[in-house]
Amino acid sequence: MMQKSILLIALLGMTVLPLDAATKKYELNDAHFHLTNYIQEGTDIRDFLKIMGDKVGRSTLFGIPLQQQWMYASTGDFAPWYYLQTDAPLYYYSFTDAHIAMAYKSLPKKAQARFDPMITGFNPTDMYAADHIRRVLTTFPGVFSGIGEFSIHKEFVSSKVAGEVATINNKALDRILDFAGEVGLPAILHCDVNVPFPKANQDPYIVEMLRDLFVRHPKTTIIWAHVGLGRVVRPVTDQAGMVERAINNPALNHVYFDLSWDETAKYIVESPETVAKVAAVINRHPDRFLFGSDEVAPTEQGAYLKTYTLRSPFGSTYDGSEREIS
Repeated sequence: MMQKSILLIALLGMTVLPLDAATKKYELNDAHFHLTNYIQEGTDIRDFLKIMGDKVGRSTLFGIPLQQQWMYASTGDFAPWYYLQTDAPLYYYSFTDAHIAMAYKSLPKKAQARFDPMITGFNPTDMYAADHIRRVLTTFPGVFSGIGEFSIHKEFVSSKVAGEVATINNKALDRILDFAGEVGLPAILHCDVNVPFPKANQDPYIVEMLRDLFVRHPKTTIIWAHVGLGRVVRPVTDQAGMVERAINNPALNHVYFDLSWDETAKYIVESPETVAKVAAVINRHPDRFLFGSDEVAPTEQGAYLKTYTLRSPFGSTYDGSEREIS
């Protein structure tokens, strides 16, 4: 397990294109990808290999830890497949880990070498969540490379999840991250940088709490998904500077920054000024940023590479010192 997690950290650190990818002219690797959707359906893994084609060398492999309930009283015969299509709740769906493991194990060894499966099927408010992760690792030895993506604060999602609301200060989350550090697994955490539609001059209280969480777990490789951005959660004031200050803080040397999702890309490419500002930070710290598609169950390559295409304005401002990792 430790060997696999080291491979993943090398991939996420953007220092090499490991294994099979190192010998081919792939354009990018994908550090953030969901094989299945919110009703646990998705792309057959062999079809996904064809979609990766000669563009993507290596990819992470996530399920989605939440299942959207089909509540007949709410939507009738319409079967929702996305969380924005209904007011019915979401609930944690642990079987996603077994599904991802079996899809991965169905591949020949050469194809397996192009994937890093991740554990997602746990409730981050449950003190037993770390035990679930341990159980998955022992049930499927040598399969999983890390933990996540899992969510704490997430616009339009957190309020829909049945049961206790996930929070940054929950002891169950500390237990998850402690376990990840003990066994050498990186953890990809989704936590919005701010609340949706904040009032003018409202302090983004989540930032301070998130920093304290990161500082509490110095032995765990933590990846902050989407640098906290979302559909309506916009960058906070001087967010690029905030990220760079975190990078320069020795107490946060174990924290990496994920630029996946087209909803994140839209803020980065909003103007020539935003492109230049973000590219400058990446160029100064190329080993601390990851790029991922964050696509969910794609059916063809154009849709899969949408976020990669949106980043095209970086071409004139990004010096290429980081490895592309989409």
